[in-house]
Amino acid sequence: MSVQEWLESYRKAWVDRDPEAAAALFTDDSLYREQPYEEAFRGAGGVRDYWTRVTETQADVNMQWGTPVVDGERAAVEWWVRMTNGGAPVTLAGSMTLLFAEDGRCRELREYWHFAPEHQSPPEGWGA
Repeated sequence: MSVQEWLESYRKAWVDRDPEAAAALFTDDSLYREQPYEEAFRGAGGVRDYWTRVTETQADVNMQWGTPVVDGERAAVEWWVRMTNGGAPVTLAGSMTLLFAEDGRCRELREYWHFAPEHQSPPEGWGA
């Protein structure tokens, strides 16, 4: 699986709010670091549990990727999400660093994101 295919599968899993599809993108020994100061979610099971909890209040997810920067097994990419969370419109803007296994699944994800109330549009030149 290419980085672009992985990103599209991740986007689809989020839009569909599908924890099983998200978990399938990660190795059994993966680390998913949603917050830099908290313990990582471990393995595909940890991803599944995290996604089950975090996506249950989300709806109308609209996700965009920036242009990924790829160097061997490592990729970095910006993302922008407008959605409804708990009935309120919100925007999340972030970036993630990904390390991939030989089979194309992710073995480590580190992300950093920011929250804004209401729907916000990306600034000019975003994602390039």
